[in-house]
Amino acid sequence: LSQNMVVDRIFSGIQPTGTPHLGNYLGAIQNWVNLQEKCSSVLYSIMDMHSLTMPKEPAVLRQNILDTTAAILACGIDPKKCFLFRQSLVPEHAELAWILGCLTNVPRLLRLPQWKMKRASLNSEGTVGLLTYPVLQAADILLYKSTRVPVGEDQVLHLELAQDIAQHFNKKYGEFFPVPKAILSTTKKIKSLRDPSVKMSKSDPQKLATVNITDSPDEIVLKFRKAVTDFTSEVTYDPAARPGVSNLVSIHAAVTGLSIKEVLHQATGLDTAHYKMVVAESVIQKFAPIRNEIKKLQEDKSHLIKILEDGAEKAKELAAPIYQEIRRLVGF
Repeated sequence: LSQNMVVDRIFSGIQPTGTPHLGNYLGAIQNWVNLQEKCSSVLYSIMDMHSLTMPKEPAVLRQNILDTTAAILACGIDPKKCFLFRQSLVPEHAELAWILGCLTNVPRLLRLPQWKMKRASLNSEGTVGLLTYPVLQAADILLYKSTRVPVGEDQVLHLELAQDIAQHFNKKYGEFFPVPKAILSTTKKIKSLRDPSVKMSKSDPQKLATVNITDSPDEIVLKFRKAVTDFTSEVTYDPAARPGVSNLVSIHAAVTGLSIKEVLHQATGLDTAHYKMVVAESVIQKFAPIRNEIKKLQEDKSHLIKILEDGAEKAKELAAPIYQEIRRLVGF
């Protein structure tokens, strides 16, 4: 295929960790919803194969896949406007990962920060899967000849690896893969409500640090009331000097769709204690309809399973001819 035949195609994935939190929603899912409206070819995958890089109970993984699916549907992902599918239902992901792994050198993978961090948390008992999952990520993207990939800052190095692998393949076998470009989220990284120096995370041991999109209004109010700020009562935006308050401003702007400047204008004259309640209220308003929809969707497991299977069928149709061509190119 000559370069001018390249289809604009977006690919992104989410790990099934159950119900997403506020950071996932503002950083990724909200962006996904906008992109499905703008681009005619969009694939979103529930990355169940990637989940195995950290130990999981099978029953928990199965439930997490369904909960994540319910949540992203409730947030506005529409299977009529994108292919929403489970990664492991399209075996070509793993097959292509093997081929690409044979083009990737080990020192390059050893330098990636995720490997160093996660290996440290496992007392240096890192698995082959943990080391090579960035190659599987490259396969996820390249299998569909994707041209653009929405990524958070923490995944930029992995996308660079995918770009390098695509170029390496093209050099060896002739121009084949478009080199995918990053779509960086415009939302500032959402930080933990208890420690504004780290990002909001599902695995945070502090229960008050992370707002989940299924939290009740009371839980949301409590978490924001206890959010760490500082000793100045005025609301300003200065992430370096005032990370806690600035995180609240970022959240407020992101859930309302207003600019930082506009939300600061609204906060004029409020002290931080009152402002926390304004932010909590805007989050509650945003998540109330989503929370109700998640509950409804979770009651119909077979519907969720069918959406993921139908999506996988469509993804396979797209992947099959591309993968056949790859097989031919490498000599299978």
